[in-house]
Amino acid sequence: MTTQARKQKTAQARTEHRYLNAQGAEVKTRDEAFAQPLEVSAEALQASAKLELHNGQVTFAIEVKYNPNTYPHVVTGGQITSGICGAPWDITGGSIGDQLRLDAKRSGQGSCANTITIVGEYQNPPAYRGTYGFEGATSSFKHTTRYEC
Repeated sequence: MTTQARKQKTAQARTEHRYLNAQGAEVKTRDEAFAQPLEVSAEALQASAKLELHNGQVTFAIEVKYNPNTYPHVVTGGQITSGICGAPWDITGGSIGDQLRLDAKRSGQGSCANTITIVGEYQNPPAYRGTYGFEGATSSFKHTTRYEC
């Protein structure tokens, strides 16, 4: 290949280069590609998981929303949808990591307690073994909470 052919090929490669910003839109220069502020969507800040808490004869169906960009994952919401009197219960906070903590308040009807706190320690296969209680207590009842696939 001649020197002239190499120069033409190099010039052609430069003109064909495309720049994309963080959102995937095409921009004209490399500087523009990196200068755009990153806009984070609500979906990027929230993920969900389904859990099942088992306590002998009782099974709670739990849907947890959490921030996947943190660790331990900060719980941002969710519901305990069945298995406990007064369901549904709104999850108001907590965390998911090596330790599990879910705080919830009753949003359904009934004469049950107004709050529940679930705590546990991670184990393999993926599950949490721990306790839960009502009205601020955390150690009234034993449980195993596992991930739903």
